[in-house]
Amino acid sequence: MSQDLAGSPDQPSRLRLSGISKRFGSTQALSNVSMEVAGGQAVAVIGENGAGKSTLMKVLAGILPPDQGQIELDDQVLAWSGPRDAIEAGIALIHQELNLHDNLSVAENLFLGREPSRFGLLDRAKLRRTASLWLERVGLSVSPDAPVGPLPIASKQLIEIARALSTNARVVIMDEPTSSLSEEESLRLFELIERLREEGVAILYISHRLHEIIRLADRVEVLRDGEHVETLAKQDITQDAMVRAMVGRDLTRRAHGATKECLEPRLTVSGLKIGSSAAPPVDLQVFGGEVVALVGLVGAGRTEIVETIFGVRERFGGEILVDSQPLRGGVDDAIAAGLALVPEDRKRTGLLLQSSVGDNATIVWMSQEGVFRSRKAERATAAELIDRLRVKTASQEIEIASLSGGNQQKVALAKWLAGDVKVLMLDEPTRGVDIGAKSEIYEVIDQLASQGMGVLVVSSEMEEVFAIADRVMVISDGCVAGELTRSELTEEAIMRLAVAKGEPASGTDSPARSSQPAQG
Repeated sequence: MSQDLAGSPDQPSRLRLSGISKRFGSTQALSNVSMEVAGGQAVAVIGENGAGKSTLMKVLAGILPPDQGQIELDDQVLAWSGPRDAIEAGIALIHQELNLHDNLSVAENLFLGREPSRFGLLDRAKLRRTASLWLERVGLSVSPDAPVGPLPIASKQLIEIARALSTNARVVIMDEPTSSLSEEESLRLFELIERLREEGVAILYISHRLHEIIRLADRVEVLRDGEHVETLAKQDITQDAMVRAMVGRDLTRRAHGATKECLEPRLTVSGLKIGSSAAPPVDLQVFGGEVVALVGLVGAGRTEIVETIFGVRERFGGEILVDSQPLRGGVDDAIAAGLALVPEDRKRTGLLLQSSVGDNATIVWMSQEGVFRSRKAERATAAELIDRLRVKTASQEIEIASLSGGNQQKVALAKWLAGDVKVLMLDEPTRGVDIGAKSEIYEVIDQLASQGMGVLVVSSEMEEVFAIADRVMVISDGCVAGELTRSELTEEAIMRLAVAKGEPASGTDSPARSSQPAQG
């Protein structure tokens, strides 16, 4: 590796990987991967789901032993038997999946297995005092004595980060650290990363949010199918360059309104009352052939709107028309009328995780009242849907929980496509999905709209809104604060409507995770 990638003579390589390989049965998860990071550098590791990122990080953190290769930390060859050895050597992994014990306090989670003692007994005063310092460092205002269980996901994520930093690691691996954080919390994390760099800590940063990488990374290392395929120097880090490197091709972008015209209204919502709140009623329309995005600040009520339309939540007033026909209420009636909803939490409400890929793909089609389907027909339909959405799976018979997040999300969408769907509603359709799967989901959305379907999308990703929406409806305090056409769509216009129902925007909160708008 050239000198400019390894750092200057004043910044020798802190961590060096040489020829790392790892196989699981017949699957070569990593093949001869080499890279390095200097003290004070932030190096991003990117790739599609299944590219080998998580496997590589688990090897670094001592969770998995490599089949081949060598790891050096400050020019010392490392060999360990488990995660504790890696932590003691100075490598800390901040997991994307939370690894906390809900029955313990914040302080106990921070120092589990490393509790301070005095005369052989737990020193609770020092435990609380030290925990408070690390909580303050990550910007989390919570008592060290508070039980972890009831805390929100964002607070738990910050506790994970504080726990990793409390080991005084020389290398910190961050795996999707902002996945559960608000915009303000993410900004605090970025400031913390800058402080760690100033202290000489080496950062390995994994994220699907490319705007974060553009902001933070000194260098980008790209994995594809378990191999290291490209290195991007600081001056070469752009969204297009990263996408090309990850997927091996340029991704086509949707030409809004270029090939389709709005037809008749497929969904008309008039005077919809969400819950028993005093918020004004919701009015909206979705035409055939268009994609409408619902955006707003966290807690604005976007999910509540689509769930009420679909019948998951009780409707307290108003009228819903699908193709000009009134919808009585309830999920069964919504499905029969041609409504579909891909929920925000695919694992909890979108999929049957213990069932097969094929069963999940055909569950809506097979459960239609009065319809008898043979196993042969079910398998054929599942195969068609898997092929249509390019789901990467060894077989439709395997458990869907074994698939990557992106492929799970494709199946959560596919299960609706065997029926006669008139209006497709998607709540955060690409959360936790890599850039390649995102593009494929966007292509499916565009195809469905081009065929005359109405599409209503709830999204917290500003980049996504700019990429797919023909029209945007901004939600504030449970009601529609305003509407923007494609030509009117700017972050400033969205912000103005999202804050205080059209009052001039102030502060730094964002209705979506802000980034540079994607070009449509």
